[in-house]
Amino acid sequence: MRARRCEWRESLGAYALGQLPPDQLVGLEAHLEGCADCRAEAESLSSLSRLLPLADPSHFGPAPQPPPELADRVATTIGAERRRGRRKRRLRLGLALSGATAAVATAALAIFVLGPTDNPPDQHVTFRSLPAGVRITATLEPHTFGTEIQMYVSGVRSGTLCRVFLRGANGSRVSAGTFRYRWGDDSTAVLSSALDLSRTRAIGVHAGNRTFIAPVDVAGATAGNNSTEEDAT
Repeated sequence: MRARRCEWRESLGAYALGQLPPDQLVGLEAHLEGCADCRAEAESLSSLSRLLPLADPSHFGPAPQPPPELADRVATTIGAERRRGRRKRRLRLGLALSGATAAVATAALAIFVLGPTDNPPDQHVTFRSLPAGVRITATLEPHTFGTEIQMYVSGVRSGTLCRVFLRGANGSRVSAGTFRYRWGDDSTAVLSSALDLSRTRAIGVHAGNRTFIAPVDVAGATAGNNSTEEDAT
């Protein structure tokens, strides 16, 4: 699985300096409520920003100039690395071709001995029986920290705060964070929950005063055949 960088991370610097536009400030503060990583980085940047007024520009001299021969040394180093890389690629190709049969045999033996892995596959969930014009989908991916969620919501009122959670086998809710829906914004929010995907039985979205639930079938059947709506609490 490839790691994804939080979409709000680039706004933290402007937030720490008090320069974030008002229309983004509300969404970022709501995101910070459910994202511990962004909250910790925002606190670190805020501490640093308070030290900036203490910096005295008069104490800084002109930037040092690189030596004239630096360009030649860099070009020579790059050329040597490229030649070394071509030699390594040719060597790896020869080893790969000679060991292809052994690799296939080893992979087949591993499958036979070890059997399938315990990690469930990615779950693609489509919420059904939604109000007219509303669409909600999600993709759940297993990770070592729990479950990553790519959540897409459209058709609700612009500015609506969406709270996402997973429901375990015992009915407990585990938060996956929040995001604020903006009309016309087709981007996907990337969230995470500490609940392991193998123990997840449903995913829910609390949007405005309505909560929508869709089942997650980790046994391998199609997820999201139905969804239910719960009263706001």
